[in-house]
Amino acid sequence: QVQLVESGGGLVQTGGSLRLSCVASRTIVSSTGMAWYRQIPGKTRDLVAAIRRGGITTYADSVKGRFTMSGDTAKNTVYLQMNNLKPEDTGVYYCNYADPRLIQNWGQGTQVIVSP
Repeated sequence: QVQLVESGGGLVQTGGSLRLSCVASRTIVSSTGMAWYRQIPGKTRDLVAAIRRGGITTYADSVKGRFTMSGDTAKNTVYLQMNNLKPEDTGVYYCNYADPRLIQNWGQGTQVIVSP
């Protein structure tokens, strides 16, 4: 199993920015890429952004134009730059495979809290 360690979360005011990082324990070879997921208490873990082979990125409608996902394969790391944050962005953010069928385990996530 790959180990994933997310970091970079915190408390920020509406309109602020955060940059999340996710380091994998080994090289992740996946044709379906990596993704960031967000979970709000009592709700399912939803995909927020994904990056696939060739650097192609996709985003949930709610974050388009505000979030940018990138990756550094040499460092086994993916990032999520979050700008113009809104209270509804609050949640625990996790990274994992973009293809849910490949997911075997989750990291501890990183908490993001956006105050009004």
